[in-house]
Amino acid sequence: MIGEALTERQLDRIIEMAWEDRTPFEAIEFQFGFPEKEIIKIMRGNLKESSFKLWRKRVNSGVSKKHLKKRSSEISRFKCSRQKTISGNKISKR
Repeated sequence: MIGEALTERQLDRIIEMAWEDRTPFEAIEFQFGFPEKEIIKIMRGNLKESSFKLWRKRVNSGVSKKHLKKRSSEISRFKCSRQKTISGNKISKR
């Protein structure tokens, strides 16, 4: 299975990025090398069925900006402008 080669920390980060609406699939693929289809498999295998269904519904509904081609041209970054800087995939403390 695809998730077996990942560390727990990497798996947690992929799930976190996939769950975040602002992070496009392309950013996850750039960082981890997994295309959208593989990310869906990872999410299906690691979430409860109800959580997976909610995630897929949100991703496909247009509410999510997971696909760069469907995003507004006004969104040019992967994180919120109010989010603290990220260092080593951890949010910096104040």
